[in-house]
Amino acid sequence: MTDKPATTYIVSVFDKPNWRTILTTKDKAEAEALEQAMLQDGAKARGAMAENG
Repeated sequence: MTDKPATTYIVSVFDKPNWRTILTTKDKAEAEALEQAMLQDGAKARGAMAENG
């Protein structure tokens, strides 16, 4: 079986000094849009990619 592992895109939003919110999606464009929206709102955000498998 040669199934590719599923990719999960993660956007981490730092709300407070020691607390953050993690948003996940399977859609790369949606993850990039989430990250940009958070940055435009003044939040500290960053995106990452994780392969499950």
